[in-house]
Amino acid sequence: MTRLSKAVISLIPFIVLVGLLAVDISVFGSDSILGASQVSLLFSAGVCVLLGSWLLKTPWKAFERAIAENIADVAPALVILFLIGTISGTWTVSGIVPSFICYGVKIIHPKVFLLSACVICALVSVMTGSSWTTIATIGVALLGIGKAEGFSDGIIAGAIISGAYFGDKISPLSDTTVMASSINKVPLFEHIRYMMGTTVPSMAIALILFTVIGFFHGGNDTSQVTLYTDLLSARFHITPWLMIVPVLTGVMIWRRWPAIAVLGLSSLLAAIAALVFQRPVVYGIGEAVTGGPAIKVLFVGIVETVYNTISISTGSPEVDQLVTSKGMLGMLNTVYLIICAMSFGGCMKASGMIARIAEMLRHITRRRTGMVASTVTTGVLMDGLVCDQYLSIILTSGIYGKIFQDEGYEGRLLSRSVEDSATVTSPLFPWSSCGMTQATILSIPTLTYAPFCFFNIISPLMSIFIAAIGYKIVRHKPPVQS
Repeated sequence: MTRLSKAVISLIPFIVLVGLLAVDISVFGSDSILGASQVSLLFSAGVCVLLGSWLLKTPWKAFERAIAENIADVAPALVILFLIGTISGTWTVSGIVPSFICYGVKIIHPKVFLLSACVICALVSVMTGSSWTTIATIGVALLGIGKAEGFSDGIIAGAIISGAYFGDKISPLSDTTVMASSINKVPLFEHIRYMMGTTVPSMAIALILFTVIGFFHGGNDTSQVTLYTDLLSARFHITPWLMIVPVLTGVMIWRRWPAIAVLGLSSLLAAIAALVFQRPVVYGIGEAVTGGPAIKVLFVGIVETVYNTISISTGSPEVDQLVTSKGMLGMLNTVYLIICAMSFGGCMKASGMIARIAEMLRHITRRRTGMVASTVTTGVLMDGLVCDQYLSIILTSGIYGKIFQDEGYEGRLLSRSVEDSATVTSPLFPWSSCGMTQATILSIPTLTYAPFCFFNIISPLMSIFIAAIGYKIVRHKPPVQS
């Protein structure tokens, strides 16, 4: 069998996957991550095994071993994802997230509305680790304020989405951040620190643009923000003392403690804070499940907070969304997706198909700038082709992992390049899960807001620019000669 025919065979499972995902998106929309995408990954893995066994003579044991190794590599990430769900619950029920939002929205000023909207969404997204939750909650509130002040729909949504995806990219609570670091075998906080070299300049430029645009357009309607803060204050005990938990969490991150330890201890501190400051809320959660002595109800309330999806009634459906938490159960779909994707990647790896695809790309990745530019371009194209940022992260990392290793570059350069592209550009495609979701939540067409998502547009370009100047890029060894 010729090299060309093997290369063509190697592309077939990937083409099948792209086709199935296109059908998934058209039928299920953003709900495709709830199961349809996982089925498509496993079916495509089956196609890979069939072709690999029949045409490439790959033994079944090789497939089994590669799948097991791939899943073992991301096992710590799966634990981290469950802990992220735990923090989602404890930080919400304890009043940390509500307090943070109440204090954050007070900085809004009409003359700097766009800047404030972007910063607030960035801070909330960093705290929660979820761009979708940020956009669906505080983002919706900010959209109403911006409309009242006379800003166009597209520019308001651009500021909201730019801020939300800044947090989604660098928050240790973000599943995409955890995924990109774990797949490329880079410690989580090392990955986050390294991303600052491209993320901070990108965000700085975006904030300057929003400031300039907002400076010439003002207003004074902040009634919707007041409504949100009043409802949160009525349901939760809002106090600066709750900020001790995120401060201590930041100290642990700064001291470079392991991610699992930081997230676990932060969850524990938040659970204690919930019992101290939000006892009526915790009691109400437990009472909905069981009766009996108060200590039993409080215990059940905390356990429910940790593992179950919790929605706290505030009297407003919009604010209820703001204080809805995932818990550990809310992370299961992402865990399923990762396991299925690792199975597909293992089959592609065992059969040698990933290596052949990478070989086709190798001729444009000999130089540092070309290698990063190729990775970033692939990440963006993957968002458009597979319509999902998770799959884009996984597939782009799988294609370029061996290339970066052979060329002697650090894994954190690959993980950063993937995040600079696959994570942030997904909402710019109208047919992607992120694009459809944000357009639906904000009731603004993707193509209307996309030109104003300055952070999302600048990030991949900044990644290439930083590679061109070589800032903090280390090459440990000479490239492997092929």
